[in-house]
Amino acid sequence: MNTIRRLIYREVIVSVAFVTLAFLALFFFFDLVDELRWTGRTGLAYPLTQALLSVALGLPQHLYELLPISVLIGTIFVMARLAQSSEFTIMRTSGLGPWRALSTLLVLGCAFVVLTIAVGDYLAPATERTAALIRARSQGQISTGATGAWLKERQGDHSFAVNVRAIDADGQMRGVQIFEFDARGRVASTTSAEQAQFAEDAWDLQQVQRTVFDQRANGDIGVTRVREPSMQWPTRISADMVAASVLKPDKMATIDLFHYIRHLEANGQSAQRYEIEFWRKVFYPLSCLVMVVLSLPFAYLHFRSGGIAGYVFTGVMAGISFFLLNNVFGFAGNLQNWSPWLTAAAPGLIYSLLSLAAFGWLVLRR
Repeated sequence: MNTIRRLIYREVIVSVAFVTLAFLALFFFFDLVDELRWTGRTGLAYPLTQALLSVALGLPQHLYELLPISVLIGTIFVMARLAQSSEFTIMRTSGLGPWRALSTLLVLGCAFVVLTIAVGDYLAPATERTAALIRARSQGQISTGATGAWLKERQGDHSFAVNVRAIDADGQMRGVQIFEFDARGRVASTTSAEQAQFAEDAWDLQQVQRTVFDQRANGDIGVTRVREPSMQWPTRISADMVAASVLKPDKMATIDLFHYIRHLEANGQSAQRYEIEFWRKVFYPLSCLVMVVLSLPFAYLHFRSGGIAGYVFTGVMAGISFFLLNNVFGFAGNLQNWSPWLTAAAPGLIYSLLSLAAFGWLVLRR
């Protein structure tokens, strides 16, 4: 039985690796074509070598996104080929029952789950930050949207709304604006700084313009304007939190998402979008298990009555529909304010039930 397991593992790993490399080569070509538009821009020091490096650093993120569907395609191809050549029939007569075949594939699926977690939580976020810094050195800065990143923090009975326009390649913040509100929600002060640096439990602001609004006893409001070359603003907003608001949530590590969600909740901000993405990153690696279960019934089909390509294409379309449903649930959950963990887990649960139903119908009942 160990020989059969080693055969299945070797065939599936080789097939999945081949499918993954083919997908990565395709995405590398598409990303490179898109990145070449920056190499010819006047005023930008962005040579072709940096474009190639930036695109190459984006491959781990694609690997994380493609692993489950690569597992599905590779495993379906191996199972269907073993069934077509009657090798799987010989394995069944040698003692490879349905439950033993399922457990064999689940063990292999767990290995792919661990690989997906390692790539998605450690390799991909690190390479994405490096690629963003390479683009920032050439294009000048990293920003999100037209207004930059917005954050919020409470300090005692006062609250602060912070806007960071962009982050440059050296990690300095550009175009910082800080709005302070008192306990009654009135504006207490506004602070603008051309740039800022992260310090321990504070920000070092440079080229500061500060306006303070004082509520006087007679009901009038006094306005004091101050210009300072530098100023230190105490805050618990760290560099990781600012980076989290600048980077897309699907490119963040799970633990970074968790800390950012805690910060948003502590300051009374909506974290629905980030909570859905957090639970999606928790459940997404488990989709590899769903894919191997979905591929097992293909080993019990009779391919003499039809071509193998049709069955493989059906399985591939089922895998693509899983990812489409996953995205649809993510957008719908964010709009309808559904429970984040249920929104993220629903596609996997639905396809797990379908996979087990197909396994029971095609394998156990036959």
